[in-house]
Amino acid sequence: MLNIHDGIEAGALHARIGVVVCSRPSAAGVERARARGLPTQVIERAGLNEAAFQRRLTEAVAGADLVCMAGFLSLWRIPQDYLGRVINIHPALLPDFGGPGMYGHRVHAAVIAACRTESGCTVHFCDNQYDHGPIILQRRVPVLTTDTPDTLAARVFEQECIAYPQVIELFCEDRIRLEGENVHMLD
Repeated sequence: MLNIHDGIEAGALHARIGVVVCSRPSAAGVERARARGLPTQVIERAGLNEAAFQRRLTEAVAGADLVCMAGFLSLWRIPQDYLGRVINIHPALLPDFGGPGMYGHRVHAAVIAACRTESGCTVHFCDNQYDHGPIILQRRVPVLTTDTPDTLAARVFEQECIAYPQVIELFCEDRIRLEGENVHMLD
């Protein structure tokens, strides 16, 4: 979120952050967003049934041209009219190392435990499954024999900071099309 905001402020990303939504009030991103003056809503699951939680999430992003998920660990049941307008970034090369419970340190530890020689990040259109949907862009990094989850995470994060703004800009320029399960990049 801060990377996206910095790109907008620098004029490198032609977008606007309408609202930052989080489901955990203690998340570091909440204070960081507020410190930057970004409108921020916290929608906690606690005290809400599933239907109310889903409704509140949908209301929070109403009117957005694009919803960018980043570290949002709850599953949002994406309404039909938002399909093709919700993207996510994942710190692995999907479809590997995705799904419920696969985020952050866990992903990088799993990549190392699987003895992979390559990892990276994936930006994808979201559907109503965790870490699933048509892939838009992947950036790759080597997995070194000396890697820890933290050192691998740092290299993957560098690529995330490039990939996510790149995809957002392509979307803003109307150069990405989702047709069924296929992503088309336009020149």
